[in-house]
Amino acid sequence: MALILVIGASRGIGLETVKAALAAGHKVRAFARSAPSIDISDPNLTKITGDARVRGEVAAAVQGVDAVIYAVGATSLSDLLLGTTLFSDSTRALVEAMQGAGVRRLMMVTGAGAGNSRGRINFLYDNLIFPLVLQRAYNDKDIAEDIVEKSGLDWTIARPGGLTNRSATGRYKILNEPKDWRGGFISRADVANFLVKHLDDATLFGKTPLLVD
Repeated sequence: MALILVIGASRGIGLETVKAALAAGHKVRAFARSAPSIDISDPNLTKITGDARVRGEVAAAVQGVDAVIYAVGATSLSDLLLGTTLFSDSTRALVEAMQGAGVRRLMMVTGAGAGNSRGRINFLYDNLIFPLVLQRAYNDKDIAEDIVEKSGLDWTIARPGGLTNRSATGRYKILNEPKDWRGGFISRADVANFLVKHLDDATLFGKTPLLVD
């Protein structure tokens, strides 16, 4: 049993990660601005209301945990279309807090097309969907990834493909090598399964796997 802090825990992959971590027998601190809205009651769950961009609030939540899972998502359509600094601001606050608290393990979620996977998914995604819809927000995710990669922490950056709301199957592909990267879909529940299942997997330290079904 580990004590896991989930940042961005109230919806999407973050909420699925809370569920998966509790099901695996871990203790969870669920951190989000809307943490009270998390409709889960479990003695191993602590809901923490906070802003992921505020270092003091993040630092308090990090104290004493064994690992952190960062699953912050865009909060509005304008974040996608107009750009944002949410990802870099919150990542910078988290990394500084983890370094200060001596917490080393970080699992981070960005997305296909972030970092050095940009332009390596498929023709439609790389040339239409990404530049029209995602590029401005992903410019900030690139900065966030760079902060993590230079942090000295034991990090893994997961880059899921297109997200669905299907149930977890456990049959997803973990594509570590750039030559294998491709387009595809994956459920949020399966991304959560990966994050929890591989918390202690040292073979993934410093890796940026792309996840697809």
